[in-house]
Amino acid sequence: MLKTYDETFTLRPRDCDLNDKWRPSAILETMQDVAGTHSLLLGCGREDLIKRNIVWVLSRSELHIDRYPSSGETVTVHTFPTPNRICFFPRYFIFTDARGEMIGKAGTLWLLLDITTRRMLPPGDIAKLIPDNTDLSIPMNLPATVGNLQGEEFLSEYTPVYTDLDVNGHVNNTRYADWLCNTLGIELMKQYEPERIILNYNHEVLPGQRVSLRRIVKGSEYRLSGMVNDSIAFDIGGTLRPRE
Repeated sequence: MLKTYDETFTLRPRDCDLNDKWRPSAILETMQDVAGTHSLLLGCGREDLIKRNIVWVLSRSELHIDRYPSSGETVTVHTFPTPNRICFFPRYFIFTDARGEMIGKAGTLWLLLDITTRRMLPPGDIAKLIPDNTDLSIPMNLPATVGNLQGEEFLSEYTPVYTDLDVNGHVNNTRYADWLCNTLGIELMKQYEPERIILNYNHEVLPGQRVSLRRIVKGSEYRLSGMVNDSIAFDIGGTLRPRE
């Protein structure tokens, strides 16, 4: 059984933002891709699960970036899952540069979704396909809950468009990072970068649903909440640091 999985690649300009730094949503896309490849090798990838009317969905993510690499740099992503906790499947990521130095880390919690009923499923026999990686050192705690942040709110509304949606028929987890950066705005993002990003996905956002966005920035902290029909669909929180 392949306990861990590594993938090395060179960042391209399309992976980066206007500051020529690895875009947060592109980091999440990479995490999604390498997790998908490793799951496929373990026998529980999308191709395997879709035959059973099941897909993986992300419940929480927490990302810590010590240094954002630029286009042309080589990055290696090291990932591994750990045994499920009730209905949650933890998976961790470590990012290193060409010198082997760690530039970031992430933790995620995944769930199984019935694509017909849109209901979460118990682990069942999928749990047996997850390697026992309890002997490995995890790089961080399980993803946190977004904390409360009081301050002046910037309010806006958004309806998902075609490019926000994925093969599971809902807004892809990576797109919420773009929504965050867009609501923070160009001028702020030129001066600051997310040091820590916590994403809590409470329920999926479907095509045609209008999302009320509430953004707060207070000092180095931020929070973005997305409301659908008076229910919080997602929360994003974390800290910013000045760009060097």
